[in-house]
Amino acid sequence: MVIHVKFWGVRGSIACPGPETARYGGNTPCIEVNCDGHQIILDGGTGLRPLGNALVKAGTTLNADLLLTHCHLDHVSGLPFFAPLFAPQHALRIWAGNLIPKFCLEKTLRTMMSPPLFPIEVESFKAAITYHDFKPGVVLEPHRGLIVRTALLNHPGGAVGYRIEFGGKSLAYLTDTELMPGPIDQAHLSLARNVDLLIFDSTYTEAEITAHRGWGHSTWNDGVRLADEAGARTLCLFHHDPSHDDTFMDELTANAAKARPGTIAARDGLVIKL
Repeated sequence: MVIHVKFWGVRGSIACPGPETARYGGNTPCIEVNCDGHQIILDGGTGLRPLGNALVKAGTTLNADLLLTHCHLDHVSGLPFFAPLFAPQHALRIWAGNLIPKFCLEKTLRTMMSPPLFPIEVESFKAAITYHDFKPGVVLEPHRGLIVRTALLNHPGGAVGYRIEFGGKSLAYLTDTELMPGPIDQAHLSLARNVDLLIFDSTYTEAEITAHRGWGHSTWNDGVRLADEAGARTLCLFHHDPSHDDTFMDELTANAAKARPGTIAARDGLVIKL
């Protein structure tokens, strides 16, 4: 059994395409996780669009679960451009754990896709779509033998971290979270404990984070600290700041890998097999 991970969007806050970001990519968060044919999509940022185009080109019938960390625009703005949603043979179950009781997922996405913000509404979709709100801490089982553990992260408005377990392998997806100084909290540790791959929010450098405390993001140094304490095998830096061009990212990645050998930085198109 193999977990196949492909990154379609690795940036945070806003898409930043251009020659300066060509190697690491400019799309916002979207990761495809395939567990022996069972498909999970982590977040629906602008990277969701090329994923959808690739599925259509390959003739793949989508039957997937989209797990949203939260509904800030950089994590959901790809949904109206996800080609499989406009054809009836596809099915998508969308999950969010940071909205209730004040909000709900379906209403939130309907608001995003409504005038004057957007020209078409969700009724334009033809695929079978279901919306699922849950409370952080629950354990999801989208398919038999595929376990998804959840926890609330430290981000304005809340965000959910995920731990996917399948066939003896595991990955943790902890983005849009601010790791605070001092002892690491159990929410982060429980999801990251002994995972094969830890995908972690590394938006800022240590020099930058002092001006952004309370914004709900972390540094690569935080990622190293968490990976070491949790015993994660490989640390993958994620949610790159749009101001960090390829040259900046090369240096940042080299510094992180020096501090923790084997550390990598996510890039659009990167594939990892666990």
